Amino acid sequence: MTSDTRPSNVTAIMLRDVAKHYGAVHAVDGVTLQLHAGEMFGLIGHNGAGKSTLFRMMLGLIPASRGTIEVAGATIGTPAFRAARRRIGYLPENLVLYGNLSGMETLRFFARLKGVDASQCPALLDQFGLTHAARRPVREYSKGMRQRLGFAQALLGAPRVLFLDEPSNGLDPAALRDVHAVLRERKADGVTIVITSHILSELQERVDRLALLANGKVQAIGSIDALRARHDMPLQFRVRIVPGTLPMIRRRLETLPEVEIQGDGVNVVLECPRHCKMALVSLLADCVDDLRIDEPTLENVFFGAEARHVAH
Repeated sequence: MTSDTRPSNVTAIMLRDVAKHYGAVHAVDGVTLQLHAGEMFGLIGHNGAGKSTLFRMMLGLIPASRGTIEVAGATIGTPAFRAARRRIGYLPENLVLYGNLSGMETLRFFARLKGVDASQCPALLDQFGLTHAARRPVREYSKGMRQRLGFAQALLGAPRVLFLDEPSNGLDPAALRDVHAVLRERKADGVTIVITSHILSELQERVDRLALLANGKVQAIGSIDALRARHDMPLQFRVRIVPGTLPMIRRRLETLPEVEIQGDGVNVVLECPRHCKMALVSLLADCVDDLRIDEPTLENVFFGAEARHVAH
C-alpha cells in the first residue's frame, strides 16, 4: 500500500469480459477488473496496448463490443448512466480549451456542461493555484497552468470516480506535488482514481494497485510488491565493503551461485534472488561498512512482465 488510506470493499468500477473490436483489430480483448471506492489504480502498457480505448469505454464515450461496465453505480449504456456521469471526473491526455475564455469563464462553462453549481469555481481555482490568473485568457496560460485548470474542471461537482490520462503533462515538480496532495485528500474521502502515465516512477509511489495491459489483455494485476514477488524480480545490494575483504566475499558466494557480483573496489553491486536475501545478508555481515537494498522499480517489473509476455 502506498498511502495511509485504504480502499473500501465497495465496488466503484466493474468490468466483466469487456472487449472492443475494430474489424480484425482487438483493441481491448476480454478485460475483467474490479476497482474499489477510495482506490488509486494505475493502468500501464506500451502505446497501442488498449489503455486509451479502455478509458473511453469506462467513460461511456465509445460502446463495448462485448461485456458490461459499471461505473459509479450505473451500467454504461443504460438510462441510469446519464445521471451517473455527474459523479465522474475526467482529465484527458490532450485537453482542448477555448483560448479566448478566461480561467474563470472556462470553469463556469464546464460547470454548465456538467450541470453543477458554478459557485465552487473560485475555490477550485484557488486549490490549483490559479486565482491570480482567473481573469486572464487561457491563451496566455503556460502548459502547466492549462493542466492545472484541467484538474480543476475534472473535480467540478465533487466526482466519486476520477479518470486521469497522463495527468503529469506540463507540470513542474512543485505543481505535481501540490496536485497529488489534492488527489490524496480526495482518495481519503473515498474517491476512486484511475490513472495512466508513461512516467512509471510516478505511479510506483502513488497507486494501490495497477494493471499491465498488452495487446488488449490484462497481463498482470496487483500491488507493486505483489507484482515484484510474482515475477521474482531480483534485489540489488549496493555495498561498501571493508577494504581487503572482496576475495573472501567471492569465496563465500560460491555457496550462493544465484548471486551475481559486479565491481572490484570497495563499492560492489550484488544481484540477489529474493529467496537468497537473508542468506546473503548473513554472508556479508562481517564484511560491510554500508549497505543499501534496492527493490525492483516499476520499470523493472513492467519490462520484465512484457518480456515474459513476448516469450509466451
